Amino acid sequence: TSGTTGRPKGCMLSNEYFHTFGLSYISRGGLLTLREGQERLYNPLPLHHANCLAIALPAMLLTGGCLVFPDRFHATSFWDDVINCRVTALQFQGVIPNILLKLPPSPAEQEHQVRFALCWGMEPAHHQAFEERTGIPAVESWTMTEIGRLMTAHEEPRKIHTRTVGRPAEGLQARAVDADDREVPDGEVGELVVRHTAENPRKGFFSGYLKNPEATEQAWRGGWFHTGDAVTRDAEGRFYFVDRQKNIIRRSGENIAAIEVEECLTTHEQVRQVAVMAVRDELREEEVMACVIPQNRDRADGELARELFDWCCQRLAYFKAPAWLMFVDELPTTSSQKLKRVGMFAPGTDPRAHPDVLDFRHLKKK
Repeated sequence: TSGTTGRPKGCMLSNEYFHTFGLSYISRGGLLTLREGQERLYNPLPLHHANCLAIALPAMLLTGGCLVFPDRFHATSFWDDVINCRVTALQFQGVIPNILLKLPPSPAEQEHQVRFALCWGMEPAHHQAFEERTGIPAVESWTMTEIGRLMTAHEEPRKIHTRTVGRPAEGLQARAVDADDREVPDGEVGELVVRHTAENPRKGFFSGYLKNPEATEQAWRGGWFHTGDAVTRDAEGRFYFVDRQKNIIRRSGENIAAIEVEECLTTHEQVRQVAVMAVRDELREEEVMACVIPQNRDRADGELARELFDWCCQRLAYFKAPAWLMFVDELPTTSSQKLKRVGMFAPGTDPRAHPDVLDFRHLKKK
């Protein structure tokens, strides 16, 4: 597992698992149709990560395609790679298109042969801009290392201005449940739980966490795999990602999804990347803290910080705006380019005490 909100765990993966994942991908059809012997799939994520190893590689093996991947993601050479390698499909995490959109426009963005991009976690505010700028339909998806299948929003209407991840692939049952594992009504937030079928719930999934059978059984309690992801479902069976449950900030009884605040901040032209997290608050239980990589380090001052705070207040409920904001030069990421919130600050330290943190709590008023 990537370890974005907790310590990474080793996943034992069988041949059946890899075959199931590949079949789930190539059977999607529609915008995600993979042509036999014709595709050149570019994935800038490391081969040891499930995105490349368990999804992209089996799909290319099963269809006789070609998997292309660099040593790591390079924003400045991305489009040159795509053009020179005659790439026909892309696969990446959502942070990558966000970074690409921050680069100056280039003719190379339209000189490719790419038919679609399969992505995870693209900011809805960037989705339309990416498609218009590149001409590439970006299909939002959801999965986990443990699952061995995909949910994809590859059918129209794709609802690209939302966080929908579509419907489960064949062989995957899904529902949203409360803390007592009772299914919640459509439109209400619950934890996403999944399985193959009631008779054989673990078929095609991972074989368990390495040397940690207790964690395996806890995840599979009640015959459903508990993903730790908060979602809603609509009346048509589409699921909408809210956030990792551990990324939900609890402020004075209000639940705030860190990812919603991150999305708002990343749409500001002076923000290159951002991580939002919960920090302790003696009065309100938790508060919102944002660590921002600015586009221009020379502008990283109190004036820009106030501008970003006001930007959030104009677009979000007042209580969701950052109470604390700090400019940083870099953010820790996993090898798959996901933000790694664990370890962002040294154990035992209070992020609010950092000398560069700015306090906006007194401005958070209705």
